[in-house]
Amino acid sequence: MMFSSPFEAMHLAQRLATTFGELPQVEAVTLGGSLASGSGDASSDIDLYVYTHAEISTPEREAIVARSGGASRADIGLTYWGPGDEWFQADSGIEVDVVYFDTGWMETQICLLLDEHRASMGYSTCFWYTVLYSESLYDQEGWFAKLQTRCKAPYPEALSANIISRNLPVLRTVIPAYLRQIEKATRRHDLVSINHRLAALFASYFDIIFAANRVLHPGEKRLLEQAQRLCASLPDHMTDDVMSVLHSSGSGDPELLAQLNRMIDRLEEWLTSRGVNLIDLPGLFPSAE
Repeated sequence: MMFSSPFEAMHLAQRLATTFGELPQVEAVTLGGSLASGSGDASSDIDLYVYTHAEISTPEREAIVARSGGASRADIGLTYWGPGDEWFQADSGIEVDVVYFDTGWMETQICLLLDEHRASMGYSTCFWYTVLYSESLYDQEGWFAKLQTRCKAPYPEALSANIISRNLPVLRTVIPAYLRQIEKATRRHDLVSINHRLAALFASYFDIIFAANRVLHPGEKRLLEQAQRLCASLPDHMTDDVMSVLHSSGSGDPELLAQLNRMIDRLEEWLTSRGVNLIDLPGLFPSAE
């Protein structure tokens, strides 16, 4: 369900932040997602990030839901993708998504990016984006403000290079590359495997595009739209290439492999045009097949 108005959703978000702030374990509460950016639509929910230095018990979390007005349905104590709670507000139907972050853990993630220039397999700078673009709702001691100020640092050139170097070879060059796995799955007409590996390929593909633009990765939703909005430069025919690949992947069309090769060719050509020396990237040009 969708909130009836941004004002109503913001009012609920602030009430929840204040209530969370009464707990001694809570250092800060921020608002993320489309509501914070002003781009909410009919599928948007309230994304609250609760930063703690000690665990909040399940009964305490259930009490917060009750104090906020109760829920028509609630899943409290989720651990599938990290600690979190989700519920639908009883009176308004607003969907609330709460994610809990340990303060020390988040500080470490930011240091790994800004100081050590540590790249991941896809989504490398998502947590940096989360901190930088969240709206602070509760921060009594100023911890979040300090971390957010730290996140206003320039994008390190070494981080961009490391993200490209880590993610480009796995698209199709190294032996276990995603394209090679998709090729095997296509021969077997294994549609589940095709789409499983394609999702990973796109994670690395877009990580490269955002990194080459020195733009923080905004997360997994609306990636085409986000890339067009945030990036000053994109590979030629990127949208057409991505859509062609997606349409073919659903049926296991053999043309999928040619489409993927074309998409990666254009990515590499674009990187070269931006001054990236592909020859120096580890694993991109193996000496033998």
